[in-house]
Amino acid sequence: MNAPLKDDPFADIDLGPVDLEDWTPSRAEPSAKARFSSAYRLRQKHFEPLKYVVPGYIAEGCTLLAGRPKLGKSWLVLEMGLSVAMGEACLGGVLCEQGDVLYLALEDNERRLQKRMDKVLGPLEDWPENFHYATDCPRANEGGIDAIRDWIRSVRHPRLVIVDVLAMFKPVRGAAENMYEADYHAIKGLQALASEYRVAIIVVHHTRKGGSDVDPFEKVSGTLGLSGAADTTIVLDRDSNGATIYGRGRDIEEIESAVEFNKGDCRWFVLGQASEVRRTDERSAILEVLNDADEPMGPREISIATGADRNNIDQLLYKMAKAGEVLKAKRGRYIHPSRTDLIEAHASTPHKNDKKIRSGEDEDAEGSHNA
Repeated sequence: MNAPLKDDPFADIDLGPVDLEDWTPSRAEPSAKARFSSAYRLRQKHFEPLKYVVPGYIAEGCTLLAGRPKLGKSWLVLEMGLSVAMGEACLGGVLCEQGDVLYLALEDNERRLQKRMDKVLGPLEDWPENFHYATDCPRANEGGIDAIRDWIRSVRHPRLVIVDVLAMFKPVRGAAENMYEADYHAIKGLQALASEYRVAIIVVHHTRKGGSDVDPFEKVSGTLGLSGAADTTIVLDRDSNGATIYGRGRDIEEIESAVEFNKGDCRWFVLGQASEVRRTDERSAILEVLNDADEPMGPREISIATGADRNNIDQLLYKMAKAGEVLKAKRGRYIHPSRTDLIEAHASTPHKNDKKIRSGEDEDAEGSHNA
């Protein structure tokens, strides 16, 4: 046994033999705030599967839906709400399970809301009785959360609550709160309410100007406290390629859907996966440029004419040539299939020598199709 350390104050204390088998943890007063369990007990629990209110897009829990002003966020959530209340489809074919809906249209008045609903519903004679609304509501910490809870308890099948817009509902920032804490608390009360009653709550918010061109979720106005408190964040964005719905959350599959707004009935339609739709759009742009051309064109010319990325053009031209969607007039020059009058030499079938990378105007798209 090692000798006790010099000046060790516990050196003279005899603890005696310790039998680990007789050891029991000391009893402590139960905590009022924390409840601990074990992995063993967790495995025995049964949880109901996650419920979708708008399948593939809006699940139970709190969803933060952000987009630029005047882009159509309110039209999107209004259509979703009416579709859930009526048990019908939205987004051009996404069928919703019927249930009670509460729409807090905090930037509208009744006249404007009536006009909007008339636009979406068209000639429908009977508007849904289980679509409830309010154009005024206390802020979250002034009775707003309690008001929503009372509504949830008052209806038979509460499914969806829409808060449009967050700025009119969130608590006023306290003097002792930093921006992150204020944003987190603005959402956390709604998130807890959604979890308690297993309903979906959509909170409409804005994106900032000059956000990231790479990650659309970085465009959400405010701090990360907003998306940190929400279960799901959805961004409705538009760029030169068109409008896209991006979604990311704790329980849902990641979303990236190309969408289109129909000004006739003010409804949004999902066109498909954004990557596939955009690629189809680029194919159409290539064919349009080639059809209008006065001579065979190379990848660089097509890229400039369409405004598309050069690498994408290279890869698409290779695939389109193999599929017969475009024809090769000569090395590195392409024409539309209907413009055989532009062929200066016989169109050649792609072969192994065409896979070499060439520079300048004569670079063959096939050389970089795997880039």
